[in-house]
Amino acid sequence: MLGVCLASVLSVAQTRQASGNPQQEFLDTLVAAAIERTNHSVKYVSAYVHLDYPGGDVPADTGVCSDEIIRAYRAVGVDLQKEVHEDMVKNWSEYPPKAKWHQAHPDSNIDHRRVPNLMVFFSRKGESLPISMRAEDYSPGDIVTWDLGGDVPHIGIMVNVKSAESGRLLIVHNIGQGPKMEDVLFSWIITGHYRYFGPLLQETR
Repeated sequence: MLGVCLASVLSVAQTRQASGNPQQEFLDTLVAAAIERTNHSVKYVSAYVHLDYPGGDVPADTGVCSDEIIRAYRAVGVDLQKEVHEDMVKNWSEYPPKAKWHQAHPDSNIDHRRVPNLMVFFSRKGESLPISMRAEDYSPGDIVTWDLGGDVPHIGIMVNVKSAESGRLLIVHNIGQGPKMEDVLFSWIITGHYRYFGPLLQETR
């Protein structure tokens, strides 16, 4: 079933590539990359890890919700580790209070893996879109963040496969069982809605 879905995604991507819209082509490829992530077995491990820079990643069989966003973007040539780190170095005061993490300076090992930092980054460098309770206001390739309760953040990416039951677009996310594609858009309190094309295509909009 997943293979059929992925083939459908790639077919749509190829059709839109022919239309000459590079932003839509990027989103289609990003969606395909996000769906591909659901083929991987990933244990939910939130430990601090020393990473290479740029291009560093935690072990492939581990990760948290933000790592799935990072890996999907890496698959389409955008290194969020590098992009987030560079923006935080230049704009440290724009990011969430650091007392929570006892952090006095940017840290390329962990900053891009924290959902609150990604929220600031996407709002600064991408598009911050309206938060809505209408499913039709969300599109494939959109990034959504939630509060799971108790100020616990979560993040996922919309894909272009719909739920057979609700008709809503599904979300690729990792909430503890590895990357899954599920109908969870309205399962928790939505705190952010973003679209980000990477540093090159974003500048052309």
